[in-house]
Amino acid sequence: MPFPIVKLGYLVLKQLSKPAANYIKRIAKSKVFFRKYICMPPAQLYNRYEFNHRLKTLGLQKAKNIEPLSEKDAIELGGEILGEVLVFTFGATILIWEYSRSAKKEQAKEEKAKSDFRRLNDKVAELTTICGIQKAQIFNLQTDMETLLKKSKEMKK
Repeated sequence: MPFPIVKLGYLVLKQLSKPAANYIKRIAKSKVFFRKYICMPPAQLYNRYEFNHRLKTLGLQKAKNIEPLSEKDAIELGGEILGEVLVFTFGATILIWEYSRSAKKEQAKEEKAKSDFRRLNDKVAELTTICGIQKAQIFNLQTDMETLLKKSKEMKK
């Protein structure tokens, strides 16, 4: 049962990444600080990494000078990257929260089982004590009965 829910959750998160990326792109176009210091650097870094990775895959040496992306392309790629990071962070947060909730639930279950076990042990100890007391009372009653029987026999004689 959990697999379809996880798959559905993944699809929902994936669909949420597109509007998030578009929103980030809109902000990057209108805010200079956001564009220059938040949106474009991850895109340029990704571009360098991807370019060097392609060269390495082809068996070539690492490039010394990589042409940076144009501002428009950097905003586009940066928005996509930041949108995906946002969705990933949201998804990871949900997973961590769910794991934490599940762990707390499991811990509560274990505590309840321990509490029940202690309660049952206390009850067994109480019943053992009662049983010992009743055994002593039965012994006293038997002794008293034997004494009364002896006195009764003596009186009949």
